[in-house]
Amino acid sequence: MMRGPLHGWRARKALRAASMLDEIVDSQLPLLAGLPESGRRRSAAYLAELVMLAQAYRHFAAGWLDRRDLEHRSELAMRRLSNFRHPHPSTAQFTEQD
Repeated sequence: MMRGPLHGWRARKALRAASMLDEIVDSQLPLLAGLPESGRRRSAAYLAELVMLAQAYRHFAAGWLDRRDLEHRSELAMRRLSNFRHPHPSTAQFTEQD
């Protein structure tokens, strides 16, 4: 359901959250160039997830998303972000054991 832009503390809080996520992405983005290819892809995907979450907060502040939609998108983003923390078989280190 589309509404008008939010006013007051909810909008300010959502915009502050979006701004904080933008700052995190901006501070980490230059570090991508120094990573090996596999780490760069995963890190770029992680940062892209943060960008999308920040956008959801801005859409909420603009009234384009309701609280339920924002919560749903936030939960999805957190699940995806947590997947980056778990080791993946393609990035696992294998050692030969005697």
